Formats: sequence, structure tokens, C-alpha cells
Amino acid sequence: MTSFWRSGEPTNEPVLSYRSSSPETVRLKEQLATMMGDDVDIPILINGREHRTGQTEPCTLPHNHKHRVGIFHKAGAPEIRSAIDGALEAARGWAEMPFDSRARIFLKAAELLATKYRPILNAATMLGQSKTCYQAEIDAACEMVDFFRFNVFFAQKLEEMQPFSPTGLINRMEYRSLEGFVFAVTPFNFTSIAGNLPTAPALMGNVVVWKPASTAVYSGYFIMKLLTEAGLPPGVIQFVPGSGEAVGEVVLSHPQLGGVHFTGSTGTFQRMWRTIGNQIERYRGYPRIVGETGGKDFIFAHASADPKALVTAAIRGAYEYQGQKCSAASRMYVAKSLWPGVKQNLLDEMSTITMGDVSDFRNFMSAVIDKKSFTSIKNYIDEAKKSRDVSVLFGGGADDSVGYFVDPTLIEVKDPTYRTMCEEIFGPVLTVYVYEDSHYEDALKLCDGTSPFALTGAVFAQDRRAIDLANRVLYQSAGNFYINNKPTGAVVNQQPFGGARASGTNDKAGSVLNLLRWTSARTVAETLAPPTDYRYPFMEK
Repeated sequence: MTSFWRSGEPTNEPVLSYRSSSPETVRLKEQLATMMGDDVDIPILINGREHRTGQTEPCTLPHNHKHRVGIFHKAGAPEIRSAIDGALEAARGWAEMPFDSRARIFLKAAELLATKYRPILNAATMLGQSKTCYQAEIDAACEMVDFFRFNVFFAQKLEEMQPFSPTGLINRMEYRSLEGFVFAVTPFNFTSIAGNLPTAPALMGNVVVWKPASTAVYSGYFIMKLLTEAGLPPGVIQFVPGSGEAVGEVVLSHPQLGGVHFTGSTGTFQRMWRTIGNQIERYRGYPRIVGETGGKDFIFAHASADPKALVTAAIRGAYEYQGQKCSAASRMYVAKSLWPGVKQNLLDEMSTITMGDVSDFRNFMSAVIDKKSFTSIKNYIDEAKKSRDVSVLFGGGADDSVGYFVDPTLIEVKDPTYRTMCEEIFGPVLTVYVYEDSHYEDALKLCDGTSPFALTGAVFAQDRRAIDLANRVLYQSAGNFYINNKPTGAVVNQQPFGGARASGTNDKAGSVLNLLRWTSARTVAETLAPPTDYRYPFMEK
């Protein structure tokens, strides 16, 4: 007799405070010291076995780029083909495993991450991606735990969505896995996204080939260790670090490509979509394409906004994790009457921001991810310094002698279409445009039309009419819209995350909507007493 188990609705994983001398601080600092002394040789993981090509790249600390904590081996075409073949071989057994059994693997992973692996994943994220202890905690620990637990809960809700069955007929909906394999491409900036993109499709019965960002292979390797310890069978998720071009060329040309789960740059996503579209007849089915890409996220302040709340949101929204969140505030519109006081308060508060090594828990910021990013951000700032009608009000410095450090930078422009108001910088740069109080609605329309992106945005106002107007005008401007709060910090099951326009397909990671994309539904109808005469009553004389 089969028993059916259902988990209750989970609660979000509590965020630890990391106050001085707290137990979590002691454990994390011990873990940091241990990992700083290691030099891990990270293999390609195919069918549960380690593969080393000898083609390696170092895992260095962005805030101390001369210090190496490991190397990783890059997959070439033979390894990628082997990973695909192995995943397809594992596909049938994994899809046929009862959902309850698959679910328990990820629930166990959540428990392991909340306990044993918490300092490990946090330390790996801090060292490899230069996140402060708090930024690592809300990402690598709490959000990834939430993804594992809530995805199980959402999948159960999806399974409960069944059609009506009249007397004599039993209808049911089967939520099958996709045919083929899913290609997961994950970014450097969120360890939780790196954990969710391969595991969400896997929970629904899919097998996955996972290419982590080269600048986050270090934390990705420990995610694989976590999943293996939780009981994930070999071959279900294949770990194939390597160059995007090398991996993508093999994967995107494979006829059994069933889907793409992507977070990264808009340009890369568009190239992948174009490649798939140009050879659509090659595939066995139409690949599902799910992507979250760039943003030019805004804060919009009405004249009635609370100045202190606005300043706090600007600093946290723009400068936490060095502005390297997809949701980071990078442009701000402020009413003219409000700006003088806000400007002074903002400058005063920015002067207190501390930046440095993540092992010093007093630091609010650290380094940007690599040399390429450092150079790109610096070029934006240098150009702003030279531009007419542009004022660099704070920061503007950049130093890569030890780590890739860019000062928190505040720019004011007179032209609302200046490039730092329009283009994604992905660094600690916030640009402000001051508008006339009487032109509030026009400024809202300007905000809506300035950027091709529509990921996150925030409006600050005490006047309810101003809030309602902003909500209407900016209706399509952000997939995650915040009122009187910063545009970052989406929480699983509270603010499902994703945007539209050039920001992606808005399939809302951390919700049932995302899981639905990794299923291929089948309707099964069973007639208990089938008809035995083809004639209908209307055919009588």
C-alpha cells in the first residue's frame, strides 16, 4: 500500500545576526581561516565521478587577488558530451522516482545547509565572491534553504491542481519532466541562484547540465558536495565548469536540449535564444527558455517622501554587495524640494561606509568580482568626471593594487538620458536626476521610458495619491515593485523574483510559476464504463 506524504508550508529561514563573539561568528571565522589555508583542486563532476582536464583557472579572492583558494578544471567538448550522455542515461530512473523521494533529497539538503554546511557555503561565498558575512548569510544560507524547502511545497501544490472528474470518468493531470535535459547557466552574484537554477528543474524530474560562472565555481563546488551528501543520485546534475562559448556550443546544438534555465547578462541570453531559434528544427521538442537578465533599477522619490528612509534605501539598495545585484538601485529620481536635505544626509552617511576585506566583519562593502568588471565600472566613472553637466558628488576612486575596489560613487546629472542613467553598470554607482516637483507625472513617464529593462524599482512617498499614480505609470516598469523600501532583498514566498522587457522572461524564481516551466503536462482520462454503441440519441427517427 502506497502512503502519500505532504509537507506543511515552510517558514523562511531565520537570518543570523553575526554579532561580535556570537556562536555563528566564531564558527564562520574558523571556517574562513581553514578555507584561506586550503588550495582546492576542483574537478568536473560527471555521473558522480571526478574528471580533470589539466586546463585550469585559479579561484582567487576579488578583495585580495594574489591569494588563491583553489583551481578548477575546465570542461572541453568531450567532457560536455559525456555529461549530456550521462544525464540522459540517468533521466528515466530519476523521472520515475516518486516525487516524495525526490522531494526528500532537497529537504535534506535544506537541513544540511541550515546546519553543517551553513559556515561552509557562507565562507566560500565570502572568499570567492567577496560578500560580507551578512550578504553571504541572506544569500548562500537563507535564500538557498528557502528555495529548497518552498520549491517542494510549491511542487506539491502544483500536483494538487487536478481537473474535474464527472461520474463515470476519472481525469488526472500528470506533471511530467521535460523530454531531454535542462541546461542551467548560473551567475556569480548569488550562490542561492546557482543552487536554485539546477535544482528546481531537477525536483520536477529533469536531469540537468550545470555550467556555473567561472568566478563562482568555488562556491558551486560546495553546493555539489551538499547535494551529494543529501542523496542526489549520480548523473542527475552534471557539474561542468568551463567557458560559456565552449560549453554552450555543444549543449545548444544537442537535439535533446529540453530547456534552458539562465541568469546572466542580457546580451548572452539573447544570443542563446537566437541560437536556439535559428536551429529550432534540430531539436526533438521546443526547448523551454527561462531567463533572468539585466536591470537598470530605480528609486523614485516624490516630494512627500521620508528623507531618512530614502537615504537608507539608497545606500543599501545601491552599495550593498558593491552594486552587483541584478536588483541594485542604480538610478534615482528626486523631487527638487526634497533634494538639498537628502543630498546632504546622503553624503554624510556615505562618508561612514567602510570597505575592505570581508574577513573584517565591520566592513559594509568589499571588492567587485574581477578585473573586467573593475575596468568597466572605472570607465563609466572616469567618463562622468570628464562630462559637462555631470557632477561626481562622492567617491569616484578605484584601486586594484590589492583587490578590485571601487569606491561607493554618487553622481548627479542634468540630462536624464545620460548613459549612467540608462546603461547597466553592475557596480557601486548611483546616478541622481532632480526633477521639478510640479512635473511628477512627467518624471514618472521619463523613468518608465528611459531603460529597456524592467526588473525592480521603488517609489517613496507619504502622499497616497502619489503612490497610486506611480503604481499606474510604472505598471510595466518593474517585475518587483517596492513602496517605501529599497528595490533589493526579495524573499522567497514573499516577493517572487523576476522582471520582463529586457530583464527576462519573468518566470518568478521561488514560486509555482517557475516550477511549472519545468513540466510537460499530460492529461489522462479513464472511462469506467465506455460506450458500446456509436449511435447518438439525435440520430433516432
